[in-house]
Amino acid sequence: MLSKFCPDLYAESLHYICFSHLKDMGIKGLVVDIDNTVTMWGSKEIPPITLKWLRDAKAYGFRTCLLSNNHETRIKDISELLNIPFAKGFKPFRSAFRSALYILGTKPNETAIIGDQLFTDILGGNQAGFYTILVKPISTTEFITTRFARSLERTILRKLISRGLINFNHGSPCNPAE
Repeated sequence: MLSKFCPDLYAESLHYICFSHLKDMGIKGLVVDIDNTVTMWGSKEIPPITLKWLRDAKAYGFRTCLLSNNHETRIKDISELLNIPFAKGFKPFRSAFRSALYILGTKPNETAIIGDQLFTDILGGNQAGFYTILVKPISTTEFITTRFARSLERTILRKLISRGLINFNHGSPCNPAE
């Protein structure tokens, strides 16, 4: 049961995810969550280091798309700002992840999902056969239901860590995005 929520990698943020590691894993496509992964919840402002990381991911050869449960107009605005296509869908349902695969033109085993939530990003990514990467949320400001889910997520994370099931990157940023 816990394995459904176990990410393949747990990182401090996007900036701690090594492109070379992903390439070594055979990853060609990156599906990236928006809220509290790329930007703060409810914001359209992208930190400069995140903009650079996303540009570097493209330059490194990764196909990239955004995936969010948020309102389509907000997703579209951020997608246009970043010049990255988006898939709209209800994570953790497989149809959302299939939409992202269609946009990227990759297979599940060639694709990583990067997000901050166990119950949407990681559960859905694991069910879809993606390489799953959990990052710590950028901010504590969140949608009310997300705040409620966080306490249960913390319990699950503690269990995964205590059982040695999570590979946490404690190091420093390791990409050209530094």
